[in-house]
Amino acid sequence: MDTFALIVTVGVALFFTYTNGFHDSANAIATSVSTRALTPRAALAMAAVMNLAGAFLGSGVADTVSKGLIETPTGQSGMAILFSALAGAIVWNLITWYFGLPSSSSHALFGGMVGAALAGGTVVLWSGVIEKIVLPMFLSPIVGLVLGYAVMCAILWLFRKSNPHRAKRGFRIAQTVSAAGMALGHGLQDAQKTMGIVVMALTIADVQDDKGIPLWVKVACAGMLSLGTYAGGWRIMRTLGRRIIELDPPQGFAAETTAASVMYAASFMFHAPISTTHVITSAIMGVGSTKRFSAVRWGVAGNIVAGWFITMPAAATVAALSYWSILFLFG
Repeated sequence: MDTFALIVTVGVALFFTYTNGFHDSANAIATSVSTRALTPRAALAMAAVMNLAGAFLGSGVADTVSKGLIETPTGQSGMAILFSALAGAIVWNLITWYFGLPSSSSHALFGGMVGAALAGGTVVLWSGVIEKIVLPMFLSPIVGLVLGYAVMCAILWLFRKSNPHRAKRGFRIAQTVSAAGMALGHGLQDAQKTMGIVVMALTIADVQDDKGIPLWVKVACAGMLSLGTYAGGWRIMRTLGRRIIELDPPQGFAAETTAASVMYAASFMFHAPISTTHVITSAIMGVGSTKRFSAVRWGVAGNIVAGWFITMPAAATVAALSYWSILFLFG
């Protein structure tokens, strides 16, 4: 039974990574596709490869997820808690994907972990949740917004005397690099989050201690994230690429460069699991504001931000219900 529960939980974790990939593929390529810097399939293939590469660049985010948010649960109830956390995150991913809402897969997972832990009587490390999740959730979009605005202003000033058509053509080429950097950062952040969950499952099953991430876990999580990315999340791509603001190549380059920079800083300097969705969306808003404030469709942006705030409570609720259902069905 223990082995079966472990296999099921790891399988669900990998499925979550797949949904994370197609849910968040828009984060890396929506701007490049909307400006026609890349064709959709070429962009998805590039993002899938860079996601795969990014997953092997570090382990700080995985350590935060596996050790810094909840105490590692034990026994069958511990495995049920992890399963329920993943169920809550998957359900919220699918709901927001259906409605084309670029919510955070990361915060869906964190909300699921907290909700399942509370339902299962496991200690939530609130200091870690606040320091590593809640504060970055508020700060990273503000940084993305301000930095995106500043980067776009710098580009406008540096290229103020350039031929507009030639400059746009150059930035369309540069977007290939910035989109690749964005996808690499997404792999660095999001693949590691599932790695942390799988390591917790292996620890609960007493298959290994919690020191280090096995190579097969890295390969499996990175591969599933890449497959999900290549599947593509077209509904969310339309929201990010066109509904917030119609982007041109310089704006797309500025937004992607800003978001990628914030993700690298959060991963390597702070080991903070931030939301790629929050960062790229806020960067797009900041970049778009340089054109004129009314150019950004703030009504659409407001709906997106509202979705950010309900993600963790919604996923936590689904996870708690999942745990209680398992408890009812299997005792």
